[in-house]
Amino acid sequence: MQTTGRESRVIDFQKVAYSYGGGELLSEVSLTLAPGSFHFLTGPSGSGKTTLIKLCYGELLATAGRVNVFDADVRSLSRDGVAAMRRRIGVVHQDCQFLDHLPLAENVALPLTVSGREASAADLADLLTWVGLKPLSAQRPPELSGGERQRAALARAVIMSPDVILADEPTGNVDWEMSQRLMQLLIELNRMGKTILIATHDLNLIRSTKSQVPARVLRIRNRRLQLAGSDL
Repeated sequence: MQTTGRESRVIDFQKVAYSYGGGELLSEVSLTLAPGSFHFLTGPSGSGKTTLIKLCYGELLATAGRVNVFDADVRSLSRDGVAAMRRRIGVVHQDCQFLDHLPLAENVALPLTVSGREASAADLADLLTWVGLKPLSAQRPPELSGGERQRAALARAVIMSPDVILADEPTGNVDWEMSQRLMQLLIELNRMGKTILIATHDLNLIRSTKSQVPARVLRIRNRRLQLAGSDL
């Protein structure tokens, strides 16, 4: 698998469909995410936002059509190829999973540890401070609130400075002030050239972010993906 970082399209869907349990969740989805682009993904609950996110990094495979990530067909990748692809993608899941026996700081640094890289104590402290978790760095995940876990998940997703960040409702359990701080982190990463895709139902968050960065808004409606109008 080629991983040069010079791809013209980091994620490309060509007439993608996904079915589960006999029902079609997504149909005829075509999507191109260029390097350095910023997209929001919105739609009603259950419309397929999480499914689309999972298709972007090979957690799910399309039942029709083609998904290319970093110019490679996801379906044709070997296990090593999938691992190499995922090292370049940071994912913030709705259901944040952590190792409960490790303190927060070690959980956030885990992607570096697994890849054999040492986490800079200063960089880790800065990241935890930015997401408002520095005072909790020694606590275990079961001691954290839902919002604190979500912030930790975002910190963990970006600690390796991936090329692409996929975030599924990253601000769903935090207040407005923290939502803005988290979005500032994502905006800064985008300005560094990172590709951002955020699934959210928060239209106010979308509007406030669009005033700072040229974000495009995608909407899932009736299993199809469409570009949202200027009303957003």
